[in-house]
Amino acid sequence: MIGIICAMQIEIDKINEAIENKETEVVSGVTFTRGTLFSKEVVTAVCGVGKVFAAICAEAMIIKYSPEVIINTGVAGTLTKELNICDVAVSEYVVQHDMDTSPLGDPVGLLSGINIVKIPADYAVAEKIAACVERIGLKSVIGTIASGDQFINSADKKSYIASAFNAIACEMEGGSIGHVCYVNKTPFAVIRAISDGAGDDSHMDYPTFARMAADKGAEAVKLFVKEY
Repeated sequence: MIGIICAMQIEIDKINEAIENKETEVVSGVTFTRGTLFSKEVVTAVCGVGKVFAAICAEAMIIKYSPEVIINTGVAGTLTKELNICDVAVSEYVVQHDMDTSPLGDPVGLLSGINIVKIPADYAVAEKIAACVERIGLKSVIGTIASGDQFINSADKKSYIASAFNAIACEMEGGSIGHVCYVNKTPFAVIRAISDGAGDDSHMDYPTFARMAADKGAEAVKLFVKEY
């Protein structure tokens, strides 16, 4: 069983269209779609935007369906000159850039309880995803993906997240999905196609390129499932 989580419907549409023998079920307010994709058992879900919705979805998916691996796919803002619109960021690590207990002497981003900043994704899975990205003719970069409950629309904020965490892309769910997977010992990876520059003009880039980027990410995930 492969679990696939997206924040928005546009990010899952191309995947769900290809699933056969579909059944749906609502768990914890999340609609899960189960079926077969290239003869592999899959379960998909649209979690909603933000870290809390993402965590609820990931925990429900793990408890109900026990997936062997969870893939979080969708769109993101770039934090590096190496990634442009429709290029793809793949997680080596995930962080939560808005987690901050530094006034108490902690490193910025420290996750209390597990006491780490960077949560490691499954590197073998990340490498397979990156190879699938390259095979469909897109550029991929493996690195740290930063999550927070903010749509980044500031050159200063973009620069801060990139430098503080050596991150290559920013979005709003992957870090919390990784957090849930980490405590449940479930392998995971995040794949994000670039929809915007995360700078002062990101609010204009995003509506123009989000659908195109989402479809590119979905195409790579389908190839991953086919070859997994």
